[in-house]
Amino acid sequence: MRRLGTALVIGFMAISVAAAQTPQPFPGRANPPRPAPAPPVATPKPPAQPIPSPPPPPVEAPPTEAVLGFPVYPAAQFIASYDAGRGQRYYLYGSELPFATLVKYYQSTLKNRGILVYDAPAIHVFQIGRFREETMAYPPGVTVKDYMWNNSPGYLNPKKDGKPARFASVIQIVPPVPEVPR
Repeated sequence: MRRLGTALVIGFMAISVAAAQTPQPFPGRANPPRPAPAPPVATPKPPAQPIPSPPPPPVEAPPTEAVLGFPVYPAAQFIASYDAGRGQRYYLYGSELPFATLVKYYQSTLKNRGILVYDAPAIHVFQIGRFREETMAYPPGVTVKDYMWNNSPGYLNPKKDGKPARFASVIQIVPPVPEVPR
């Protein structure tokens, strides 16, 4: 019996020693998992060079009435010209004068009544010349638009520190396309 008692004591001691060991996270694994290696230290990149801003567009000279083929109200300021497509351009002019004054000027100068195409905001069109859909994007003529409609402060002058700051009316001129000889 003594042998049995001694065997039991040795057995309990073995069990307590086994219990004191650190438990394995996954049974049957011989070695505990190794920590992941530290990621390589990236060398800092030099700060990016600022992208230079593009140069401002060249200042466009106002076209002459000979180029436009239409009169420009004497106090109107040239704003810009835009490509209309199909070889045409249109030219914008701003004016401090009210819409009705500019319409009367163009009716008198062009000897054409024109057409009021919209009441609000008021837009008056003077089509001069024949519109050829196959060769033109816009019919040639003069369009006057009221930018003071509905208590609007006016068309913003796009020129930096431009005077006046806003235009009451804008004049759009689409010159006739030169005739192509056949």
